[in-house]
Amino acid sequence: MAANSSTGSATEPPGLETQWREIDNLNQQQLRAGDSWYLLDKRWYDQWKEYVHAGDQNSSSYPGKIDNTELYEDLDSYHLKERLSENEDFVLVPAEAWHKLLSWYDMMDNQPPLERKVVDLPSTVKVEVYPVEIYLCLSSNMESTVSACFSRADKIHAIHQKIRQHFNVSETAESRLWMRSTDTSSERLRNLNMTILDSCLSSGMTVIMEIRNADGTWPTSRPQIMRNSADEDSYRGPPGVCGLTNLGNTCFMNSALQCLSNTPPLTEYFLRNSYLEELNFTNPLGMKGEIAEAYADVIKQMWSGRHYSVVPRVFKTKVGHFASQFLGYQQHDSQELLSFLLDGLHEDLNRVKKKEYIELRDADGRPDQEVAEEAWRNHLRRNDSVIVDTFHGMFKSTLVCPEGNKVSVTFDPFCYSSVPLPVSKERVMEVFYKSLKTTTKPTKFLIDLCTSLSQATGVPPNQMAVADVFNHRFYRIYQADESLSCILDRDDIFVYQLSSGCVDQDGEEVVMAIYMRERSHYRDYGSGSNNYGTSLFGHPLLMSVPRAQCTREDLYQLLLKRLAPSSEGEEKAEEEDTDTNSQDATDGDQSAGVEPSGKEEEDEDEDEEEEEEAASCAQANKRLPGRRRNTEKQKKALFTIQAVNSNGTTDRNVPALNGMTHCFCLAQPYIAIDWDPDMKKKYYNENEAEKYIKHQSMDVPHQQITVQLQECIELFTTVETLEEENPWYCPTCKKHQLATKKLDLWSLPEVLIIHLKRFSYTKYSREKLDTIVEFPLRDLDFSGFLLKKTVNSTEPPCRYDLISVSNHFGGLRDGHYTSYARNKDNGQWYYFDDSKVTYAREEQITSAVYLLFYQRQDKIRQPTVPPPVPSSSQPENHISSQTHDGMDGASSCVSMETD
Repeated sequence: MAANSSTGSATEPPGLETQWREIDNLNQQQLRAGDSWYLLDKRWYDQWKEYVHAGDQNSSSYPGKIDNTELYEDLDSYHLKERLSENEDFVLVPAEAWHKLLSWYDMMDNQPPLERKVVDLPSTVKVEVYPVEIYLCLSSNMESTVSACFSRADKIHAIHQKIRQHFNVSETAESRLWMRSTDTSSERLRNLNMTILDSCLSSGMTVIMEIRNADGTWPTSRPQIMRNSADEDSYRGPPGVCGLTNLGNTCFMNSALQCLSNTPPLTEYFLRNSYLEELNFTNPLGMKGEIAEAYADVIKQMWSGRHYSVVPRVFKTKVGHFASQFLGYQQHDSQELLSFLLDGLHEDLNRVKKKEYIELRDADGRPDQEVAEEAWRNHLRRNDSVIVDTFHGMFKSTLVCPEGNKVSVTFDPFCYSSVPLPVSKERVMEVFYKSLKTTTKPTKFLIDLCTSLSQATGVPPNQMAVADVFNHRFYRIYQADESLSCILDRDDIFVYQLSSGCVDQDGEEVVMAIYMRERSHYRDYGSGSNNYGTSLFGHPLLMSVPRAQCTREDLYQLLLKRLAPSSEGEEKAEEEDTDTNSQDATDGDQSAGVEPSGKEEEDEDEDEEEEEEAASCAQANKRLPGRRRNTEKQKKALFTIQAVNSNGTTDRNVPALNGMTHCFCLAQPYIAIDWDPDMKKKYYNENEAEKYIKHQSMDVPHQQITVQLQECIELFTTVETLEEENPWYCPTCKKHQLATKKLDLWSLPEVLIIHLKRFSYTKYSREKLDTIVEFPLRDLDFSGFLLKKTVNSTEPPCRYDLISVSNHFGGLRDGHYTSYARNKDNGQWYYFDDSKVTYAREEQITSAVYLLFYQRQDKIRQPTVPPPVPSSSQPENHISSQTHDGMDGASSCVSMETD
C-alpha cells in the first residue's frame, strides 16, 4: 500500500502566527459523514505547535518533514499499528488542514498519507481510524487473494474498481460481486451504490468478482444451459435464434419472452449493459433489481449465439417469487405474464429514485395539447425507464355525465393497447337434439342459435330444454330467458324435446333430470352407510312428467318406454324369467315383480329403501291383468329408481321416492336409474345409446368470422357506457353515474404492443374468440386514429412494421403458445415453439395471433448481417430442438397436446 506522497519540495509557508491561526480554525470544524480527515503523529504535531508558538523561524524546534513512522507497524506494508489512541499516539486534522501542512513541510519519502473517512454510525459520527480490511479475488482463481482497506463509508463500487485494477479486468467485461463470510456462505452484492457499512462487510471477509462467460452464462449458474450434444461449446449460431425449454406448461412465458427478446431497443439496452447503471434497489414498487437481472441473464444467453436452447428456470422462479399467481406449473395467459414483466422491469430500472406526490388536474376546458404535455411531464416525474422510453404512449379519456353533461378529459399513459374483437350477434354451435321418439337416436346439428333449432326440427321452442352435459351429469340446465353468450364453444350442449310446452313449477307437469348409474357388487360401508356404491355412465335425460305419475311404479314404466331401444325390452326379460322362476324367487333383494316369499332372507341387513321399492313395484304388477300379472310377479325389474342431488349422488336432504308419494317438491328434481351390473350387461346396449345421427347441417363448412386489425382499433375508440359495477363519480352531480366513455390515441410509443382480447372472462363463464384477424406486416398507418396531429417535420411518423407476434392455438383448457419474430441483426423471420426454432416466411405468420409487436418505421435499423440460407439437409428448415433436459430428464420440445 506504500506510495510516495511527497511533493518533492515544500512551498513557501506563511508566517508562523498565520500558520497557527489557519490550522487552528480548520481544526474547529464539525465532523460530517463522508469527509476525509488525516492522522498525524502526535510527537510531530506537538513539535510543530512548539515551533509556531516560539515565533522564531530559525528555532531549533523546527519539526522538519511530516513523519508518521511511529504510527506504522512496519515500513514495508505501512499497516497502522493496532490499538493506537487519539491525542496520545496521533491527532486528527481535516483534509484542508492536512493539505496546507503538506504543502508547507512536505512528507517523508515513500510514506503514504493516513487518510480516514468520517462515518455516520447508528449512535455517533466519528473518524474511522481503523478501516475495513477485505480480501479480494476472482472466481476463476480464488486461491490468489489480495487485501485492501476501505472505509465503511465507501461504496461497493470502490471495491469493484479496486478488483478490476488489481486483476486487470477489462472495463467492457460484465461482472458481479459476491460477499463470502465463511467457506460455505456467499451472498450477492447487488447494489454497487450501497456503502460497505450498510452491506455488513467486515474485516477478514472476502469479496469475489465473477465475470460473465462468453456464452452469456455465469460460472455459478452454468446448469441453466441445456446441452444438445457434447460439442455445444463449439456451437455458433445467429444471436437471438435460440429456443426456450418448456418447464411444464410454460409455453405462455416462452412466447412472451421471445417477443420481448426480438424487440430491438430493449434487447440492445441489456446487451450494452446499460441496465447495470440504472438498477433501482430502493424502489418499494420494484423487485430490488432481481427481475431485471434475471431477465438480463436470459437475454445474454439467448443472444450469445452459443446455444440451441436455454432453460429459463431461474427466471421462472423469480417470477413466481414476486407474483404468486405464476407459482407452480399451471397454464396462464401470456398477456398477463407480459404485463407483469413490463411493469417489473420498469420499476426495477426506474431512474426516479424517490417518487413525489402529484395531484392530477382535470382539463377544465384547457387545450388538449396543453393538458397532454402536462400529463406526460407528470408521468415522467414518477416514471422514467427504458420501458417508458420504448413502450409508453398516451390515451385521451373523455367521460360525459348523462345528467349534468359534465365533461371530464384526462390523458393517461399506457404500456400496451388491449383492443376488443368485433363479435357477431349470431353464433353457430354444435348441439345434440334428443327427440321424444324412442326409436330416434340423438341428432347432431350445426345451427345458428339466433334462428333457433325449431326451424330444423319442426318442434316449437317452448317444448325444448337446453342443458350443458359434462362427465355424465348436467353441468348446467339453462332457463328460457338466459342469454346464450354464457355457452362456450367447447361445451357439449344437449337440447331435449319435452312432451308439452309451458312447463313451470306450479303446472301440471314437472321437468325431471335423470341420471344413469351402475351399482357396484359391493356395499360402500366407508361412506357411513351400507348402500351399494354407484358410478355414473351414459348421457343424462330431461323429461317432462305429469305430476300425477310421479310415483315410483309409474316412473318405472315411463322410463322403460323412454329408454327403448337402448334397453332390450321386457319381453326378453319375461322369457328368461319364466324359465328361472325358482332361482329368481330367492333374489328378493333385487326383485321388482316378486312379492316376499316368506323364506328367510340371506341378507338380513338389506336397507329399508330397497324393500319399499320392491313392495311398491309389486303393487304396480298386481294391477296388471291376468297372465301378464302372473308373469310380472316372477320378473326382476331392469333397474331401480333413486332420488339424488344435482351431482347424481344420494343425499339425505333429498325427499325419498316412497310408493305412491309425490316427492317432487324441489324446483328441479333429480332421479337416478340404478342398474345392477348383471342386468345392465344383459339388457342395456351402451354402444347403441351413445350413437347419434349426423344432420346434414354438419356437412356445411363453418365460415369463421374475419376482421381487419383496423376494425378492432376503431371499436376500441368507440363511445361506450360504463357498466354498473364500474360507475364514475361526477364532481358536479356529487354521485356515481353510468357515464359515457371514449378512449382515443393521443401519442404512440416506439414499439406498440397490441393485445387482441380473445379471452372473455365473466362471472359465469370463460370463452375464447377464434375470430380471424387480418393484420398488415408493414405500413400499419395510425394517422387516422391519432388525435395529436403532426405540427412540424420533427414529429415521428405514424407508420409501423410488425416485428413479432405471440400465437395461441386451441381452447382455454388445452391451448398452446408459440411465437414468430424478426431477428434484428439479419432481418430473417423465425418460428419459436418452446425449444424448437425453425425458419419462417412472412406468409406463414398465422391468424392465431394474440399479441402483436409493431415498431415505428423511423426506428427500424437495416440488417447488419445477411440472412442465413436454410440448408437443404435440414428437414423443414429445422434449426434447433432440445433433445434432453439434464435437469429434469424429460424432452423439452413440448407439443400442443401436452401443454
